[in-house]
Amino acid sequence: DNGGRVDSEEDAEKKKKKKKESQRPNYFVSIPITNPRISSTVLEVQEAVLKQELRLAKAMIPVPTLHITLLVTHLANQEAGSVLAQAEPSLAELLGGRDLALPFSGISHFRKEVVFVSLAPGQHRHTLDKLLRNRFVEQGLLQGDGRGFEPHLTIMKLSRASKLRSQGIKRVDPALYSNYTTKFFGEQTVERVDLCSMLKKKQQDGYYHTETSLQLGKYPQTKQYQSERQGAFSHRELEDKNQKGKIDCILLIVDVHLTCQNICMHKTDLFMDWQQ
Repeated sequence: DNGGRVDSEEDAEKKKKKKKESQRPNYFVSIPITNPRISSTVLEVQEAVLKQELRLAKAMIPVPTLHITLLVTHLANQEAGSVLAQAEPSLAELLGGRDLALPFSGISHFRKEVVFVSLAPGQHRHTLDKLLRNRFVEQGLLQGDGRGFEPHLTIMKLSRASKLRSQGIKRVDPALYSNYTTKFFGEQTVERVDLCSMLKKKQQDGYYHTETSLQLGKYPQTKQYQSERQGAFSHRELEDKNQKGKIDCILLIVDVHLTCQNICMHKTDLFMDWQQ
């Protein structure tokens, strides 16, 4: 009997663990950053930091993936295509045909492990909060109660580079970006909301795999508008390629720098051994 009870307890534990794993977030709802001014200023900050601390290169968020996360959620594949469409009428009513502009100003951090551009205070924060709580919660998308929602634009994250800790880097020193702590980065008009996959391969332009998008704002869907957007996208794609080239170059410098350090240390060890 005791053996049977142990087995049943183990089975229950396995089922509980399996259920927990199956409910892990696999999608997130986000607002992509499409304003070139914001992107270029973020790149400027990243380059300024890397001039002082090369080892942080792999902690940088690639510019093509810049976004604000509204929420994370777990969805079955068959649900993913329709969730934003269900929220569209209430979001359109909330915005009332007006644009929602998000001004970004200054840099802050979470425990010096995540560095982000701050969203300036104002009515737009309340609107964004309502966008999160009152609309998406109705669709059952939000995991948890959503308290403590702090909209932000992440530009550096130590968890992207696990080896940094072994190299003695456990924090990003705010002094590295002190020249930008009050800088105005620009305004991002919320043109669309994306449902992105956490697990699927990123798109060719470097952005997250987008399952579906919801167009917002008052832009007319005309051929001229579509042509302008395509032109803007091509320009952004070119900028993204340039940025990737810069980051790749920096990473190469980092590798060469660390290799030289290792060689010097090795030679020093040999010299010390020879002296002894």
